Amino acid sequence: MVFGEEELTALRGGALRRARRRIAMIFQQFNLVRRSSVLKNVLTGRLGYQEGWRSVVPSFSAADRLIAWRSLERLEIAEKGGVRADSLSGGQQQRVAIARALAQEPEVILADEPVASLDPETAIVVMDYLRDINVRDGITVVCSIHHLELAKRYAHRIVAMRRGGLVYDGAPGELDEDAYRRIYGRLGYE
Repeated sequence: MVFGEEELTALRGGALRRARRRIAMIFQQFNLVRRSSVLKNVLTGRLGYQEGWRSVVPSFSAADRLIAWRSLERLEIAEKGGVRADSLSGGQQQRVAIARALAQEPEVILADEPVASLDPETAIVVMDYLRDINVRDGITVVCSIHHLELAKRYAHRIVAMRRGGLVYDGAPGELDEDAYRRIYGRLGYE
C-alpha cells in the first residue's frame, strides 16, 4: 500500500513506526555515528522494530544481529564490523550506510546523491550495489543523482527537473539532444 500525504499525517504511534520502517534512506554524507562501531551503525537500521522502552534503550536480538551481519557481508564489509565508523574511507562508510538501509528490510530505498562525495571508481561500486539490491531483492530504489551518465547507466526510468519543473520523464535510452537541452539548458557535451 502506498501512503499519500493525508494517510501519513493521520498515522500515529505503532502504525507510523511500521510505515516508516518500509522506507529506508541513504544519505550523501552517510549519517553514521562516527564513534560507534560499524555493526552498531548497521543495527540502527533495526530501530524501527524496537517496541516501547526498547526504542529508547535498544536491545537488539540475535535475529537483529544476524540481519546486520548478513547486510555487512552483502556489502562486502563484514570484516570491518568491530571498527569505528570514522576509521573507514568514504566508500566504505557509504557501504555501511547501504548495509544499514538493507538491515531495515525496506520496500523502498531513497538515496539522496549517494555517490556525490565519492571518487568515480567508488561511485560505480556503490551504484552496482544499489542495482543489485533492486534486482535481487525487488526493493525499489529511488535515487537523486546529478550525474546524468550514471543515471543512464543504472536507471530504469529517469525523471529530470529544472528550476522546479518536470523536463523529462522516460527511459534512459530515449534521452536525446533535445532532452539534454531541457535538462541542462544546453547540450551535455558543449
